[in-house]
Parts: sequence; C-alpha cells; structure tokens
Amino acid sequence: MKRKTRNKIVLTVLLAGAAAVLIGGTMALILTAGTWKVKLKESQEKICDKGWECSGSKYCCNQTITDFFKVYQFENLFSKRNYPVAKAVGFWDYQAFITAAAMFEAQGFCTTGGFEMQMKELCAFLAHVGAKTSCGFGVATGGPLAWGLCYNHELAPDQGYCDDSYTQYPCVKGVEYYGRGAIPVYWNYNYGAAGDGIKEDLLSHPEYLEQNATLAFAAAMWRWMTPIKKKQPSAHEAFTGIWKPTKNDTLSNRLPGLGATMNLLYGESICGRGFIDPMNVIISHYQYYLDLMGFGRERSGLNLHCAEQAPFNPAPKKDDEQKPSGGQQPAG
Repeated sequence: MKRKTRNKIVLTVLLAGAAAVLIGGTMALILTAGTWKVKLKESQEKICDKGWECSGSKYCCNQTITDFFKVYQFENLFSKRNYPVAKAVGFWDYQAFITAAAMFEAQGFCTTGGFEMQMKELCAFLAHVGAKTSCGFGVATGGPLAWGLCYNHELAPDQGYCDDSYTQYPCVKGVEYYGRGAIPVYWNYNYGAAGDGIKEDLLSHPEYLEQNATLAFAAAMWRWMTPIKKKQPSAHEAFTGIWKPTKNDTLSNRLPGLGATMNLLYGESICGRGFIDPMNVIISHYQYYLDLMGFGRERSGLNLHCAEQAPFNPAPKKDDEQKPSGGQQPAG
C-alpha cells in the first residue's frame, strides 16, 4: 500500500474516533444537563404553607377547600340530615369535614389541579358519601338526593363481618365490624387498614366511626386517597387524571373519571353490570351536587359510569370466598 493512501486511512480513522468521542461527550453532556434540569426543577418546586389547613406541599399553593367550600354550601348539600326522621341527627357537620380534610389536603385531596378539578373532586367524593349514607326515597321531602348523611352506621347488620383467616388484622373478641362511617367501612381487615391510615385503633374500636364525625370523614378520605393494591391508582388519582391507564385498562373500559372511582371502591358489586341503580345513584348525587355548588352538571366530565368496566379487583372464587380481595370494601 502506498504511504499516501495509508496516511489517508489513518487520518480517517483518527477523525472518526475523534467524532465518536465528541458525539459521546456531547450526549453525556446532554444527559447530564437533562438530569441536572430535572433535579433543579424538583429543588425549585414551589412549596406553600396555608396554616392549619394545608402546609409543606405544592398542593397548598392552590386554593384550599375552605376557599371555595363554605358552611352554607355544606348545609345546602346535606339539607335534610338533621330532620327528625334522619338516623344521625346532630352527628355530621361542616367543621368535622374540614378538620378531616386538613389531614389530606397536602396530599392533594381537593387541592389537585385548578379550581375546576378541585370542585369536581369535592363533588365526586361527596357523591359517594351522600349516596352511601342517604335515607332518601322517591317521594322524600326535597327529593331523594337531599338526604345524604342521614346515617352514620348500618342499622340492622346481619353478621359481624369478621374474617378470621385474615391474620394481619385479626378480629378482636366481642367486636363487630359492620358498616360505619361516611363511606361505610366493613370487615376487620378494612378497619385495621383504615385505622393504620388515620392513626386510630379502629380494629379494637370500630365504634369510633359512629361516635366521632371527624374520624368518620377521615376514614373515608383515607380510602379515597389510598390505593387498594400496589400498581393500582387510588380513587383520587383515577378521578383527577394522575393515573394513566395501561393498555389492559383501556381494553377493560377503565378510564379516568367518576366511573373508575366506583370500580376501585366497590368493584363488581356495582361495576360491569350495566346501568344498575346503585351506580346511577352515585352519578345522580355527583351531578346534583355540582348543580347546587353553582358549577353545573354540564361540566361533569367524561367516563361517569362503570357499567361496562371490568373490575380492578375481581371477587374471590366461591371456594375461597371468605378471603378479602386486596382490602376491597364490600358494598355498603
């Protein structure tokens, strides 16, 4: 090979190597810069303090619940709760709700997104509460949707809801785990988990949820904010759109919205069964509350129902029916 040709080859190889080093260095620099920008963004994320109601969180930079939800509005939504025929007269009040909410606002409860999402989440959560504690019926004064917070516990339980096979939260002798609270809690394992969540011994004292309205609201909010299983969204995440459905979720008709919250909280007792009354009642409460808040049902959002959704947590098979399905609450 001629020297001139050989020199050209050597020069080409050297240039190619230099280019590779340069490109690699540039890519490393870009990656380093990208990582630095992410870390810088995280370090510069605004944190706000709103006193007793919300502090130490980015969510506190938004309006807090007391900014847009006042005593008179609570009274308007639950206007019949203290009528003599109601079963929990004098129990539920606005202060108990706000005190409980302050435990979760820094986590994003009704403080996620802008005003529209905050209002919708408030009405969605209260729709579950209203539907599950209502004693309204078709010809009730003010209509069937005006009677939310009529109950604070199951009046005639037909069992003690004790599952001895669930050893993490074993039943306490003499204690019954029938439905209590704003979104009724059933079964020993659900009382145990909720008690851990709100730092109260509900496993030994489930009666707290029918004696203390703040704890009754707090247990419901904890359930709303907490995934039942790992790699599943909470009802809060499913409603606000923080949750991004997988391909399997999409094929199962599970999409962000009110419908997914019903699926997560009640599973196939309500969802995947067509347009049945227990599902329709929750939707009706949601839209009724949006109207009463002056927001309007026309802004309800998408994916309101779960009529055709496959359950996130299918019920156990009949030969194993006493075992809990991921802590899922039986419908109350």
